[in-house]
Amino acid sequence: MNPFAKLDALKAKLDEYRPLDKAVTANLHEELVLQWTYHSNAIEGNTLTLKETKVALEGITIGGKTLREHFEAINHRDAILMVEELVEKQQPLDEWAIKNLHQLVLKNIDTENAGRYRDVNVLISGAEHRPPNALQVPEQMAAFSAWCSNHALQLHPVERAARIHGEFVKIHPFVDGNGRTSRLLMNLELMKAGFPATVIEVAQRLDYYQALDKAHCSGDYSDFINLVARAVEKSFATYWWALGIEADVAKYLEELGYGA
Repeated sequence: MNPFAKLDALKAKLDEYRPLDKAVTANLHEELVLQWTYHSNAIEGNTLTLKETKVALEGITIGGKTLREHFEAINHRDAILMVEELVEKQQPLDEWAIKNLHQLVLKNIDTENAGRYRDVNVLISGAEHRPPNALQVPEQMAAFSAWCSNHALQLHPVERAARIHGEFVKIHPFVDGNGRTSRLLMNLELMKAGFPATVIEVAQRLDYYQALDKAHCSGDYSDFINLVARAVEKSFATYWWALGIEADVAKYLEELGYGA
């Protein structure tokens, strides 16, 4: 049985409504940028609230918050815009795309290391997995890029997105910004395949880290793939609400034997 059949059915339903009305698209885009930016940064320790993130993205400085936290919000928004450009071009996931996205993530924060592979060894706080020696990073990233362009393409898009995220942070190729970059790469793959971008929420942080560490230490990606798949399913719900078809989708799923 195809474990992603329900997600494929949801995508097929969404495809029926494409292209979406411009006003609906604009509204969905604004909400996505805010939610994705807030949660991705919060996972990494940024203390801006959801509302403060919205204000920061509007160019307003929030008292008591660091300049870095403001830059993290603005940079992440700009990185999302770049992901959308790459999706439009169906850009292969290669080292050029990875370094350019990372450069945006660390812009005005750590110019020296932005878009540049680390030359020091690092530890992932609280994780059992240890990333490879810095000397191995260029070779492992070249192999990762080759895998993304070949064998990964044989996987279902949701599994491919999850594994790309996981294998990237396993290498941990940059001094900082690996988590944010990995979630950008995950959504790049989902969006290229026609799935909606998904948000790993800060409330899921413990399960998220545990599933990643399990994948890195044992090679068992099942928990992490399931976590990503659930997040993808949830991301469809925003579209149903915006389109006003929640009841229709529930009936459609019931007819397919999935329930609501």
